Formats: sequence, C-alpha cells, structure tokens
Amino acid sequence: MKIALAQIDMGFEQKEPAKKRCQVLMEEAARQQADLVIFPEMTLTGFTMSPTLYGETHENAPTLTFFQEEAKKHHLAIIFGMIFLENSTAKNHCIILDKNGTIQADYAKIHPFSFGAEAKHYVGGDTPAFCKIEGIPISPFVCYDLRFPEIFQAVSTESQLITIIANWPVARISHWKTLLQARAIENQCFIAGVNRTGKDKTLTYSGDSMLVSPTGEILLHLNEKESLGVCDIDITEAEIIRKEFPLKADRKEALYCKLYER
Repeated sequence: MKIALAQIDMGFEQKEPAKKRCQVLMEEAARQQADLVIFPEMTLTGFTMSPTLYGETHENAPTLTFFQEEAKKHHLAIIFGMIFLENSTAKNHCIILDKNGTIQADYAKIHPFSFGAEAKHYVGGDTPAFCKIEGIPISPFVCYDLRFPEIFQAVSTESQLITIIANWPVARISHWKTLLQARAIENQCFIAGVNRTGKDKTLTYSGDSMLVSPTGEILLHLNEKESLGVCDIDITEAEIIRKEFPLKADRKEALYCKLYER
C-alpha cells in the first residue's frame, strides 16, 4: 500500500480555505498514485472548542460530502477528522473513506483532552473502529488517544496499520515522536501519525508527521512545513515480525484485568 501523509496548516475555524489546501494535497497524492491519504485531526477547522458552530450532523454533513466527492474524483481512500453533533452532544471523529467515497470506519475519539478543555465541549466515544483498505486491516485513533496504550493493544490483535490524526502542539512534540515509535514496537504494527502545522488561536504546531515500521524504524518523517509525504509499505512485514518474535503470545491479559480491578 502506498500511504500519503498530508500535513496541512488548516488555519483556524476557516473551512473554505482549508478545503483548498486539502484539494492541492489530494491532487498531489493522486498524481503520486497513493492508495490512502491521511489528514490531521479536525481537518477543516483546527482544534476548535466551538463544536456548536462548526459541528455537523450525520444528516447534513458538508465536510463528509466534500471528502467523499474528492475520494471518488481521485479514486483515493481518505482519512480525515471532523466534528459530529447528535442532540447537541459533540464528538471528535475520525472517518475512513474507501476509493468510492463509502464510509468504512467512523471513530469517535475515546479520550477528549481534559488538560486542554476538550472534555468540557466534547463527549468521548467508547468503541474502537476496524476496517480494511486495499485488504489491509486498519484502526484509527485521534491525538490524545496516543497516550493510552491499552486501546492500541486491543485493536492490534486485528489491525496491522494504526493511524493517529492530531493537532499536537510543539511544546510536547518530543512525546509525540517517542510515543509513535513505542506504539509501533509494542504492537508490532505500522503506525501512521499525521499532525498539523502552523498556528491556531494560541498554539504552534511543528508537524513532525511520521510513518513508523513494526520494528520502530521511521520510514517517513515530515518537517514543520505544509507538505505531502508518500511511502510504500508491505503489510506482510508486520505478519513476519509477529511470527518471528511472538511478543503478543506472552501477554497476560486476564491477569492485567485482575490488577485493574484491584
């Protein structure tokens, strides 16, 4: 699979200019014959705490329609972030579309970022997501989820590619890079982390989007500029590593559950 990391500066709460930036990178991803392009969290708005202004309903979702049309136009699978509202309740979502624009996964961020007041405006989801794109099992997560290894262990029993879309500020970027590698190593899977760049109302972002192999090797690393990086992965690498070094066979999940109960 040829994966494109689409690291954009979407500005802040300006959907139309952000759409144009996304279109440029999707055209480039298609030109480079990518199978899948991945955008940052809250792709068209940035990390807004105004979900009632910028959220959409499943019945009326212009952001979803926009990306569906682009997927069909470019014959390109797309992962992006948006806000959904249900009965005035907001959730931070990651959507996976196939090349026909059909929704394959709709994931609501399990861990709203309470330190950054996200938990005051958004409700956390409670269910991981699974799908296959080009035959590859994928699970998506969002930003702060990266700090919680248990959910990665849970989905990696099925998924060999885990994606994390983010608005991760430069002040804690060393954590981002370290955790991406750690999650790849401990789950023996490919990890694709796509962060935004530029500035929003108060924060600065350095990008540092990365694609990491199941052994922790950094296959692709973008700098702070808005850019598109494309890398071809062979998913059988994850299968081979899991067979050669059967780490998961030694996990004691029943014991871990008892320890949590204490």
